[in-house]
Amino acid sequence: MATHASDPYATLGVSRSATEAEIKSAYRKLAKELHPDRNKDNPKAAEKFSQVTQAYDLLSDKTKRGQFDRGEIDADGNPANPFAGMGGGGGGFRGQQGGFRAEDFQGFGNDGIDLGDIFEGLFGGGGGRRSPGGGGFGQQRRPPPPQKGADIAYRLRVSFTDAAARKDQRITLADGKTIDLKLPAGVEDGTQMRLKGKGEQGPGGAGDGIVTIAVDKHKFFRREGDDVRMDLPITLDEAVGGAKVKCPTVDGAVFLTIKPGTHGGTVMRLKGKGFSKKDSNRGDQLVTLEIQLPEDIDELAKRLEGWKDESEPRGKLGV
Repeated sequence: MATHASDPYATLGVSRSATEAEIKSAYRKLAKELHPDRNKDNPKAAEKFSQVTQAYDLLSDKTKRGQFDRGEIDADGNPANPFAGMGGGGGGFRGQQGGFRAEDFQGFGNDGIDLGDIFEGLFGGGGGRRSPGGGGFGQQRRPPPPQKGADIAYRLRVSFTDAAARKDQRITLADGKTIDLKLPAGVEDGTQMRLKGKGEQGPGGAGDGIVTIAVDKHKFFRREGDDVRMDLPITLDEAVGGAKVKCPTVDGAVFLTIKPGTHGGTVMRLKGKGFSKKDSNRGDQLVTLEIQLPEDIDELAKRLEGWKDESEPRGKLGV
């Protein structure tokens, strides 16, 4: 005895009054969860995926859905009761000189049924849907779609400055080919990029390449959110008298103007010299000035001999 599919509404988890959009939404959600590519070690998921697809095929067809709702076809799309209304004594077919009359099949209740297909299914014809045993109407399940090939994982090391400036990166794929990648806005250590069709080949097409970005650390730059921070040493005379000094950035060196009397610890902001944000704008570079004394302080000590700073720089600290 053939096993029939369950109620397609129950299979998709929707009510009989569900709209086309609700049916489609339910199917997409279940198909994504049960797709064989995501459940390679779960054969029951593949079977459930087939049932969900069969249910959606029936309910997404307005004609078939109406026939099912009226009880004219079952969940497999077969006539619900192919022998109803045939009548005749003794339960047999009524014949007329060895032939069949169309009125004998009025009990099907479905004007869209092809009687030729029914006869072929009943009497072993070549075109009807039959069970593997030969006669009768059998269940026809849609086979799951052929699986795509496996994804291939790649790890791409990117320098700190390249990541901040989003410079194109070249990567060599498993097949030996090289491609240039545009780093995405908001890139950071651990960001993943998907390369469509760059995985292994399979019956259903190629899988994808999954590239994980590894951002290298820098010897003097450091990241803070979308900003770049660094400490810039300046000399005592530059701090006292002011100067224009070179400062490295992720985009190349720029000149900073140091005002006379600049204190150590002063933070200067360079707009747009940080990492890209997800909206494609960029953070800033924050430069902390550090006053550096000369290694040989003898000359400085001679110049300061007899001079004393009478200010109290720690007075605000209460000491």
